Amino acid sequence: MKEYSNIMNFVEYSKQYKPKINQVIGSIYKKKIESVENKFLKEYYTELQSYFLAGGKRIRPLLCVATYKAFSDTKDDNILTPCVGTEFLHNASLIHDDIIDNDEIRRGEPSFHYRYRQYHQNYNLKRMKAEDFGTSIGIIGGDSAFFLGLEAYIDNKFNSNYNIEAVDLYKQAFIEIANGVLIETDIVNKTDLTMDDYIQMISLKTGALIEKSILIGAVYAHVEEKYLKFLSTYGMNLGIIFQIIDDILGTFGNEKKTGKPTDSDIKEGKKTCLLIEALNTLPDESRNKLISIIEKQDITDEEVEKVKELFKESKVDVSCRDLAKSYYKEAVEALDRLKGVIHEEEFEFFETLLNFVAEREY
Repeated sequence: MKEYSNIMNFVEYSKQYKPKINQVIGSIYKKKIESVENKFLKEYYTELQSYFLAGGKRIRPLLCVATYKAFSDTKDDNILTPCVGTEFLHNASLIHDDIIDNDEIRRGEPSFHYRYRQYHQNYNLKRMKAEDFGTSIGIIGGDSAFFLGLEAYIDNKFNSNYNIEAVDLYKQAFIEIANGVLIETDIVNKTDLTMDDYIQMISLKTGALIEKSILIGAVYAHVEEKYLKFLSTYGMNLGIIFQIIDDILGTFGNEKKTGKPTDSDIKEGKKTCLLIEALNTLPDESRNKLISIIEKQDITDEEVEKVKELFKESKVDVSCRDLAKSYYKEAVEALDRLKGVIHEEEFEFFETLLNFVAEREY
């Protein structure tokens, strides 16, 4: 198997297009902010814009742009507008995720609903509790982001038939994300889980949107049917790798690099790759100890450290990285089927992005 290697093409490609992507996101928000007169609404959309632009790798719109340019000889950047759609959907899901998980931090900044808890406290509002106020605005914030994403397919320079196809993929991604979150919510109380259960969940919750971001780019480039399966396989496997590594970083990562605490997944009882692997490989005594901790409503810092010790005992981080490597191999095989078909610059982008995702530290 090819070893992870150079990521420079991804870095350079990102430097070229990420500022342009952010500019398009900003223009959608600018239009929305200017369209409302109410002071609170203007502040709300400005805060939502601030949340979006506070960070993020923009992997999904970058994949969409790269797919379009991989198959197209068009030099203009009109594709940027429809490609930001899935970034809105991604952020919508993050806003709702943070409410479900009661996470206060996202990308090293306050999560969206938590910003409005602080707003409630700063203005000393009398009605509703700060927590309920923040949750209410957060739910609406995620909904707003989802529908703002649709603007990308309504107001662009492409044929309406392409836009209709793109909206259908956007809708599919939304449904699959929701299904993934539902499965994740269901299995939080289960301990008899297999790695297949985990892969099913992350394929829906994470893989689907990355896959659909690529396929949306393919729609606008009018890619032949015979190449779509390779793009789809690459995208789904990339998403699976992304989530596996995310799970590892969520417990063993550097908080300054990841922008999130390394105790939250354990305290929330999330069924990560690490936890499921530990439940399936630890000896009975250690497994029972692990279960006794993760079934608690309130897990202490000391218990978090005990869980980490059990993870290290069973070397689950190594097992999960090995699992990621198996999906890396599948992604490489799919991508190799496109060599000589797509432009070399974009091929290198796909290749080096895969390396970045597999070895990332944030």
